[in-house]
Amino acid sequence: MKVRENVHFEANPQGTEAVVRVVTRMSDLDPVAWDALAGESPFVQHAFLAALEATGCIGADIGWEPVHLALFRADRLEAAMPLYVKHHSWGEFVFDFGWADAYRRHGLNYYPKLVCCVPFSPVPGPRLLARNDGDRAALIQAALTLTRDLNASSFHILFPTEPDHTALNATSLLHRSGFQFHWHNAGYARFDDFLAALTHDKRKKIRQERKKLAKLGVTFRWVEGRDSTDADWDFFYHCYADTYARHRSAPHLNPAFFAALRKTLPDNVLLIIADRNGAPTACSFCMKDSGRLYGRHWGTLEYLPGLHFETCYQQGIEYAIAHGLQVFEGGAQGEHKLARGLVPTATHSWHWLEHAEFRGAVERFLERESVAVTHYMDELAEPFRRTT
Repeated sequence: MKVRENVHFEANPQGTEAVVRVVTRMSDLDPVAWDALAGESPFVQHAFLAALEATGCIGADIGWEPVHLALFRADRLEAAMPLYVKHHSWGEFVFDFGWADAYRRHGLNYYPKLVCCVPFSPVPGPRLLARNDGDRAALIQAALTLTRDLNASSFHILFPTEPDHTALNATSLLHRSGFQFHWHNAGYARFDDFLAALTHDKRKKIRQERKKLAKLGVTFRWVEGRDSTDADWDFFYHCYADTYARHRSAPHLNPAFFAALRKTLPDNVLLIIADRNGAPTACSFCMKDSGRLYGRHWGTLEYLPGLHFETCYQQGIEYAIAHGLQVFEGGAQGEHKLARGLVPTATHSWHWLEHAEFRGAVERFLERESVAVTHYMDELAEPFRRTT
């Protein structure tokens, strides 16, 4: 696919000239300059995105073609956007398969499309990596220009957070509402304080599950990235790959990727390992920053009642409390997380479709969907309002 290497534009009213370049390899960008724009979210750190590329987890041959946007002034990186040409919709977690099918039924191509996101990671965070709204707007316009240059059907920004919303709301991109389940720290000093805030039934269920696991000889270890061993990671990957095998699919991420994270982001990775009678039996992989713990992947060698919930949720919450973290993100989807004290939290995405008629149809659909999502979140949150 032919990619335009440079897009020139005036980035702000003061007339300071800027150049946006399409960069097809993260290794061609200065890690220090990129991370200065990205902030502390580990998922948009240069090391994370570069590891995906260097280890072959993404690439043009598997439908994830990097076309990152980098805004320079006087050869200094001033803004950036992680961006990919997509030839399918897998690994995004903002589902547009229905849109693609509608295009197909009308004899049109929905793919390729451009997507600003973190591959395989439905984690809200910054997407327009810039210091001001002027540069954020410039990145959006450059992405739309690239969409047309590549004859792509559409452009999508998935899971952005403030202050990206301000720049996006000022455009004609279509807003889509969604939600995930997150746990929020109400100043708990101990895990028992968190349990005390739950309803009696929820509190009783969690305590009973913990007692049953203890009787089965199950204990847990929190293994920080910098303290982890090769054996820890070999065990995790065995569990991770087994989870995919049970669903008759292959893992998106390979051992080399996790090895790269262990080396380059040792303070941002955490393994929660469940041992039974001293031998590892289950494991979950998390990432973290100074305020949040992100639950990502898990697997187990045997089924034990309550083991999934304890390994993936309760242990993550207890770790967050012990380390003063404010939020535990439990990943995409899953009403079962309500029983574990996670509450519905709004997520957002923005979309541009080049085809005017389809853009109008999608806009009408999103208006109806937004109302339905709001009502559904209110229904899910109502029991927590009563207990509070």
